[in-house]
Amino acid sequence: MTFKKIIFQLHKILGLSTGLVVFIVAITGCGWAFKEEIESLYDDYKKVVPENRPILTPTKAKDLAKQIFPDNTVHGTLFKKKDDAIEVIFYDAEPEFYQSVFLNPYSGEVIQVDDHLSGFFAFVLKGHMRLWLPKNIGEQIVGVSILIFIFIIISGFILWLPKKRKNLRQRLKFDWKSTTRWKRKNFDLHTVIGFYICAFSLVLAFTGSLMSYNWLKYAVYKSVGGEKEPVFMIPENIRKADEKEDVLPMDYLITKLSIENPDAESFELHYPHTSEESIYVEVSHSKGLYYDADYRFFDQNTLEEIETPSIYGKYENAGVAEKILRMNYDIHIGAIGGIVGKIIAFLISLLTASLPVTGALLWYGRTYKRKKKVLDGVKA
Repeated sequence: MTFKKIIFQLHKILGLSTGLVVFIVAITGCGWAFKEEIESLYDDYKKVVPENRPILTPTKAKDLAKQIFPDNTVHGTLFKKKDDAIEVIFYDAEPEFYQSVFLNPYSGEVIQVDDHLSGFFAFVLKGHMRLWLPKNIGEQIVGVSILIFIFIIISGFILWLPKKRKNLRQRLKFDWKSTTRWKRKNFDLHTVIGFYICAFSLVLAFTGSLMSYNWLKYAVYKSVGGEKEPVFMIPENIRKADEKEDVLPMDYLITKLSIENPDAESFELHYPHTSEESIYVEVSHSKGLYYDADYRFFDQNTLEEIETPSIYGKYENAGVAEKILRMNYDIHIGAIGGIVGKIIAFLISLLTASLPVTGALLWYGRTYKRKKKVLDGVKA
């Protein structure tokens, strides 16, 4: 067998074996692309009338929300602008629990409770990440299938390359006539679309794999010169508490950060789980983007800021390698390019979903044609 024939057999076998997974992951990726824009059409409850009085402290917000879910863990509390509700986020891994309590920042009134594990986008995300299967099974299937899909994209490009330069033009466009049969049209849909989107599909698949596999993230980070720890770390406090105070220093932190960062979009405060753990605050500077956020850590007894050896620290201190990893999610969903980037990600996901379909039809057409020839020969 020639090199191209070997590549063709691998492309066909791997494509058929992972086609359904790739289709589901790609089509659910389309559904996720405009999540924020769609949700903004019906999230008026997140807005409040600003008042000329202090907002709830982190401790008070947590205590009020805990009255709703006393047995669950508070992941963090999100503070935005003066006309935004405070969001207290609850999360537990086992059994999985993920809900938010929205509070009026001035009165403490409970505005609404959102269950992030139900609804359309929760359904879409579960399909995208684990095919609606149990987490430990579905995530492994998706992860392996997308790694294989990366090879399928590369092998598809090799198969697309024509032997002769004069045949290149017909590989770049749909040259259909009234007499063109559906098999030829299907072949063109698979090869021409595959060529034009292969680079974009490769980016989406690779960035998705970086989120699935820490070993791949580590390898990429180190290969581009990264020197820090490519993991998220919450450092311990610097000092011990000498005595318990009536008002925790943590309750001054949001006010302090708001004064220092007047243009910030939001502050997500994470409460320490132990007396040794520092307070972690994520300061978001861009709406709809995550890569340029500042991850800051403060001694829970003194509010003294603590540096982290992780890549997740202040964005201004991030090097090229750190920025590449930080941008990974924003690249994956297209947000890095704003609304245009999201449109591109949507279209690429949609067209990627078509490739397993046209590929399966190619296989069926060839197999059916071969069987038909055999049956015709037997009848003759």
